[in-house]
Amino acid sequence: MTTISRLLAVLLFFAVTFPIASRAQSAATGSDKPFVAEYYYKAKWGHADEFLKLFKKNHYPLLKKEVEMGRMVKVWMDQPRYHTTEDGRWDFRVTIVFKNATAANETFDEDALKKQLWPDQETYAREEQRRFEILDAHWDVPIKSVDLEAKP
Repeated sequence: MTTISRLLAVLLFFAVTFPIASRAQSAATGSDKPFVAEYYYKAKWGHADEFLKLFKKNHYPLLKKEVEMGRMVKVWMDQPRYHTTEDGRWDFRVTIVFKNATAANETFDEDALKKQLWPDQETYAREEQRRFEILDAHWDVPIKSVDLEAKP
């Protein structure tokens, strides 16, 4: 490859990647728009009620505390009204509206809150372990809104 070809390749690389990187960085930082994520839980057959009980006891209070602190705006849980195929099945969807993308993605140390909410850390750890043992699957989906009125 000649020197001119290399120079053109480098210039082309920066011409293509710089605008993309700039847009990605500006979208990830400075926004004060709420950031929404959905968390799906698929319990092993026969364990959905146990999962819900443990979630309400050992995780929901932590999420409520983070709402009180202002890190999150709102938290709620949904479950499907009817059943579906096994490959598409989920039992619970927790939707969290974070204050913004920064709050959702920055490191947040929950340990102090956990110790405050659950002084008996041995029981808490055992029950949280059980909550995840009875899951078949768990996945997280960051959500973005689509403006259906916007012109393409």
